[in-house]
Amino acid sequence: MHYHVAFHMPKGPDRMVVAEVLDFPGAMSQGVDLPDARAMVTSALEELAEALLEEGRPLPRPASGIPESDADFVELIPLSVTAGATKPVLAPH
Repeated sequence: MHYHVAFHMPKGPDRMVVAEVLDFPGAMSQGVDLPDARAMVTSALEELAEALLEEGRPLPRPASGIPESDADFVELIPLSVTAGATKPVLAPH
């Protein structure tokens, strides 16, 4: 599964890159630069997904197209989870 991540680049000195998963509510993070923000948001996404699966809740369905955003750019990131070897369950449409 791949989810859309919106990246908001720093608008001034001493600012962070903010990353938000557009089609997975609550998954967001930030980093000192783009590679760090990518790593941090990937980790946040995996942790949220594992928590949902451990609770027996379905994962949000990835959007079929790019969700609207005012971000500087949006890219897809893969989700890989192993929560108790539970197979990911997607929420119904």
